[in-house]
Amino acid sequence: MRRVLVVNGPNLDLLGRREPEVYGSTTYAELESWLTVWGDELGLEVAAFQSNHEGAIIDALHDATGTFDGVVLNGGAYTHYSYAIHDAIVACGVPTVEVHISNIRAREPWRRVSVTAPACEYLIYGRGLRGYRDAMARLVNSSAFPPQRIPYGDGPDRFGELRVPPGSGPHPVAVLVHGGFWADAWTGDLLDGVAIDLVERGWAAWNLEYRRVGGGGGWPVTLEDVAAGVDALADIGPEHDLDTSRVAVVGHSAGGQLALWSVVRPHLYDEQPTGAPVVHASAALVLAGVTDLAEAHRLSLGAGAVEAFLRRTPESGPDRYEAASPSGLLPLRVRVVVVHGSADELVPVEMSEVFAAVATDGGDDVTLLVVDGADHFDLIDPAHRGWREAAALLTGAAG
Repeated sequence: MRRVLVVNGPNLDLLGRREPEVYGSTTYAELESWLTVWGDELGLEVAAFQSNHEGAIIDALHDATGTFDGVVLNGGAYTHYSYAIHDAIVACGVPTVEVHISNIRAREPWRRVSVTAPACEYLIYGRGLRGYRDAMARLVNSSAFPPQRIPYGDGPDRFGELRVPPGSGPHPVAVLVHGGFWADAWTGDLLDGVAIDLVERGWAAWNLEYRRVGGGGGWPVTLEDVAAGVDALADIGPEHDLDTSRVAVVGHSAGGQLALWSVVRPHLYDEQPTGAPVVHASAALVLAGVTDLAEAHRLSLGAGAVEAFLRRTPESGPDRYEAASPSGLLPLRVRVVVVHGSADELVPVEMSEVFAAVATDGGDDVTLLVVDGADHFDLIDPAHRGWREAAALLTGAAG
C-alpha cells in the first residue's frame, strides 16, 4: 500500500461551518492538511478529492484504478442512495474503506442505511476526523496481511478476522478483544496492527467483532457474543491448523473486561447453552483494562459507558457489576499479564495496580507491568515499547 485517494462527497467542503455540533469545527482545508500528516505517519502518499456531484465522484473512482492502491470514501448523503457509486467501487476493484465523521447508526433512520458499504472492505463511523486516519491504517494493515473474515453467528457484527502464520502448525491462538467502552463506533480494526505483530511472533490471531452498545449490544448480548466467538475456535481450529489447547485472550480497555470475563466463564459451565464446546484459555493479557466496573462507574469512565453497557435498572435483578466485572470474578485460575501506561488519561493506572494486587492475594499468577510515559493507545501500537514488552510477557505466560 503506497498511494491512497481520499474521496469526500457533497457538503463536506463546508466542514467547520456545517453543523459543527455534529461534524466539528475543523475546516475542509485543515482536514486536507491532516490527511497529509497522517499519510506521512503511515508511509502513504495521499491525494484528496471533494465534489458535490455524483458523476464527478464516480469518475474519480474510475480514475483510481491503476493509480491508487486504496480509497477512503466519505460519500456524504450519496452513501444512503447512490447505487451508482456502489457499482463504481465494485467495477474499479480498488480496496475501499467507507468512513463517516458522525455515528450514522445513531442518527435519523434514513442515515443508518449505507448502500455503498457492501462494496467496501470496511466501514468506520462516529470517530470524528480520526476516522480518516483509522481508515487509512485499515487499508495499510489489510494490504500487509489480509485477514479472513469468518462469521460465528448471524448478523453483521458477529464475526472474527483470522490471520494465521505461514508454515505448518498447529499454531497457538491469540483471541483479540478490542475496546472502545463497548460503544458501537469502535471496532476490531483498532487491533489490526497488534494482530499482524502477533502473527509475526508465531501466533494465529483471531480478532473478534461483537455487538456493541448502540448496535444491539450491551448486557448480556455482548458477553454472549464474546463467548461464542472464543468457542468458535473449536469449529474453525482443525481447518486452519490451530492449537486450541494453547489459547490466550488479549483485551484492550473495555476489551480487557470482556477478555477476563471470557476466561472465568468456562468455570461456570462445561458447554454453551447451544451445546457447543467451551474453549479454555490458558493465559490472558490485559492492556489498560477496565477491570472494576463499579469503580469505572464511580469515576464516570467513558462518560457513563458502564451503565449503558450493563443496562441497569431498579428491576434488573442481581448486581451486574459483580456478574460482569473481573474484580468480582476472582480467582481467574489462569496466568495473567496486566499492562498499563502511567500516562493513561482514559483508564487510570491505579485500576490495574489494585486489580493485580487483589488477584495475586487471591492466589492467581499475575504479572503487572506499568509502562512509564505510555498513554492509553500506546499499548496497542506495535511500534511502541509498551506493546513489545507486553507481547514478550504474553509469550512467556502462555508457555
